[in-house]
Formats: sequence, structure tokens, C-alpha cells
Amino acid sequence: MSGRPPRPAADNDWAAPQVDRLLDSFQRLTGQSLWPGPESGAARARAVFAAPFALLSHGLEDDPLFNYGNRTALELFELDWDDFVRTPSRASAEAANQAARESFMRGVREHGFVSGYAGVRISASGRRFVIEDTTVWNVVDAAGGFHGQAASFARWRAP
Repeated sequence: MSGRPPRPAADNDWAAPQVDRLLDSFQRLTGQSLWPGPESGAARARAVFAAPFALLSHGLEDDPLFNYGNRTALELFELDWDDFVRTPSRASAEAANQAARESFMRGVREHGFVSGYAGVRISASGRRFVIEDTTVWNVVDAAGGFHGQAASFARWRAP
């Protein structure tokens, strides 16, 4: 993808193609639905953007940049959309934890997904928080094309 992805909004169907790819990939890999609602397309994407769980993804750059974050993820990382999609996903972990994070992400690439992950993350202001019961998965389209990785979690706490 060239350039930064636009913030999900009504005029771009709430990034429905990306949200569909994330949710469909999750279901194919895990056999479970991340979003139980009956919506599809723009309606589903709008609901997922406003959902009370975090959903975020990064692309395929050499130093992968975030390319989607719903409102909960943006609030947790204390970033607006434009800053979020300029941020390498590795920056979500403190420097001391980046090697462990990269090793974990390599495991996800090899195995497709991992559930039950917990780890410390850091917001733009330096606030640390622990994500719990996180699922991280490869974003793969129906034809098997690899588009990056995604994560979702509904629980977080102060360390």
C-alpha cells in the first residue's frame, strides 16, 4: 500500500476492506468469530471501530508500521490516527522488551496465530499497560496472500 491508510470514517466505509480482511483471516485461522454481530461491510467496520476491545494490525514493511487501529487501540496507545499509522509496531513495546516481542511475532508468522498472550506495552506518553488474553494472528487473504499481522484483546491493566 502506498501512503498512509486514511482514518476509518463514513466517507471511506470505515476501512471495511481492511476490517473484513482482519476478521475473515482471524476466523479462517482460529475457527472462531472475533465479531459476533450480523453486520457486514461498512456497518460491521464502523461497529468494530467503536468496539470496546482493541483491534490493531501492521503491514509488511521492513520495520512494520501500524496500518489499522480501532478507537480502543488508539486510546490505549494515546495516538491519533495519523500518528498511529506512522508508528512502527515494535514501538508498542519498551526497548527492553522488543527482542522478546520480535521472537514472539516470529512464532506467530510460523504457526499462524497464538492465543492467550500477555505482555507489557507502552503508550505514546510513556504509560505502561499489560495486555492480557491477546490473540495475535497472520493477516492472510482467502487466496493465501500474506498482508501482515494483527492483534486483538479485551483486557488490559496497569502493571
